[in-house]
Amino acid sequence: MSTERPRPSPVYNPYRKAAYRISAHHLSQLPADVGFEVAFAGRSNAGKSSAINALTGQNALARTSKTPGRTQQIVIFDIDPDRRFADLPGYGYAKVPEKLREHWQEVLERYFETRQSLRGVVLVMDIRHPMRPFDRQTVRWCFHRGVACHLLLTKADKLNRGPAQATLLGVRKTLPPGATAQTYSATSGAGRDELVERLNEWYEIEPPEVTSGKKKAPASATPAGDSRVRAGRDRIDRSKASGKTGTGS
Repeated sequence: MSTERPRPSPVYNPYRKAAYRISAHHLSQLPADVGFEVAFAGRSNAGKSSAINALTGQNALARTSKTPGRTQQIVIFDIDPDRRFADLPGYGYAKVPEKLREHWQEVLERYFETRQSLRGVVLVMDIRHPMRPFDRQTVRWCFHRGVACHLLLTKADKLNRGPAQATLLGVRKTLPPGATAQTYSATSGAGRDELVERLNEWYEIEPPEVTSGKKKAPASATPAGDSRVRAGRDRIDRSKASGKTGTGS
């Protein structure tokens, strides 16, 4: 058995500092429609909350429950003052009253149609039950609105690698131009770096070492060429001084 420790991820993950902001029952309760917003959507039993918690490294950030459909509001999490993500209500499987189901269908439709700060949608689905009617509808919404859509096939650890990859390839063949897909496991962390890189692209986030620019040389540092020129001048000055001394003796 290998005792090698897992290597730290080389991908810059700013989502570890995500913090809860507000829960909204109506669109009017959402933060101002400016900046960068990414929505996490999916059926109620797809593992959306677990995926968010694994992404952020915070086990209790998004509420998880054995009862699907507990998220019945739009929950906003801040990443920084200009960036946030929205955990949309789970839909499809949840045992909720018909009136509430109709309310959220209307709210989500208006959210996708009108939210100007929406930069992308992470569509979460169980890899064992992909592309249900709601999933297909969400992909169509994104395509017609020109919003990026990334499918997250969760619970990939429930399948062997072969069947998981076959499902991924099959899903990709059904997607419209611009939509992407990957496998993901909140349990093992597999696929987290790929998701982080996709989100960083949407949020236009670069690692600190890139945004900070090149390091400046210390003030005392002198280019090698200048040192050689200065040393040559010093030798000439000393020779002139010696010549003057010899003439006057």
